[in-house]
Parts: sequence; structure tokens; C-alpha cells
Amino acid sequence: MITPEVRQSLLAMDPEFRRLAEEHTNCETQLEQILKSSYLSSEDLIQESNLKKIKLRLKDRMEMIAARHLHSQLMH
Repeated sequence: MITPEVRQSLLAMDPEFRRLAEEHTNCETQLEQILKSSYLSSEDLIQESNLKKIKLRLKDRMEMIAARHLHSQLMH
């Protein structure tokens, strides 16, 4: 789990983490828009599923970067 302090630090100094976080936020926004609809078409359901999968992959990559960052801090 990424602490708020680590997240802020990585957002400030790691361009890849920042890009992943922005993509994650964009997926979340798109997902919220889909879920606001009172009727979900089959395309909406597929897009919802795809967005959730993308978000999980992005979060996993962000967690790996955070773990690497914490590991490097412990070694110094």
C-alpha cells in the first residue's frame, strides 16, 4: 500500500509514476461516467470491465515503483 507521503514524493520526482497516476485517474473518471448512466449497454459493460483491468495493471505498476523506491531508501 502506497502511503500518501510516498505517493507525493513519487509524483514530484518520478515521471513514470506521475504518468501512471494520471492514467489511473483518467480511467477512474471514465469509469465513474459509465456508472452514472441509468442504462448500461453491452459496450458500456465491456468498457467498464476493460477500464477496471487497466486500473489494476496501472496500480500494480505504481506499487512496484513505490516498493523499489522504498527499497532504495532503506539501502541508503
